Amino acid sequence: MARQQGEGRSTARRECPPFEVRQPATWTSPVVYAVPHSGTYYPSDLVLASALDRLTLRKSEDAFVDELFLPAILTGSPLIKVNYARVYLDVNREPYELDPQMFEDPLPPEANTTSLRVAGGLGTIARVVADGAEVYRSKLKFEAAEERVARIYRPYHEALAELLRAARARFGFAVLIDCHSMPSMGAMQGDGRRRADVVLGDRFGTSCATLLSDLAETLLRAEKLAVARNNPYAGGFTTYHYGRPAEGVHALQIELNRALYMDEERIAKRADFAALAASLRRVIAGLSGLSAEPAGRV
Repeated sequence: MARQQGEGRSTARRECPPFEVRQPATWTSPVVYAVPHSGTYYPSDLVLASALDRLTLRKSEDAFVDELFLPAILTGSPLIKVNYARVYLDVNREPYELDPQMFEDPLPPEANTTSLRVAGGLGTIARVVADGAEVYRSKLKFEAAEERVARIYRPYHEALAELLRAARARFGFAVLIDCHSMPSMGAMQGDGRRRADVVLGDRFGTSCATLLSDLAETLLRAEKLAVARNNPYAGGFTTYHYGRPAEGVHALQIELNRALYMDEERIAKRADFAALAASLRRVIAGLSGLSAEPAGRV
């Protein structure tokens, strides 16, 4: 298995590559796995600018999801993951989905300042962590956001798009599985209820063929996992942007309930991590068996 690292475009900071791609020994599956929110690199400019400690900054991190899905490379699929912390830059957003109140200077006209994600403080550059604590001591300059987008966001999406192009050229179609985790309770949605074990997001049947969503649900339920679809997560920017089933590219988001495998307060693995990892290995193996493009309503 080979590891490919993205070097980014800036010579100013090379302390950490923006992403890495883990390649299988032999690429035999049309499925590409993406892990955008498991990065554990917290740059010094973020740490110095924030009043929050490291543990609090990690509240928005999809901790350990990259480890749970890494076995994909053993089934013939590549996996791409972002190395930088989600709170530093969220690649599952539009490039300039920004809160103008966070910046000293005006944002450019192309910035999306009115999305629900921005309103919730979780735009491309987060204003708050998952528990609502403010990230920054003072306002940022727009050039800081622009630099992060150029150095991390754009190289990541260029690499992901190339993986999907290569899969489609090789197999005739491509499947993107966008891998995430979610808080066990619905506090951010205001209902306080325990989430399902897994939420599948296919943009209400528009980002992939229903057969793919059906297959994923069947495989997960066979592992005794409770599955919901599109509630409360129907898929983010990545699912929407890349999911073009009419063009042979299918995108499905998978959200894992963190209570299945980790202590959410301490951000530490629990003893049942291994059991979930074993279940997911079987699910991944089932998805890797796709030899023909999934069909069905789109």
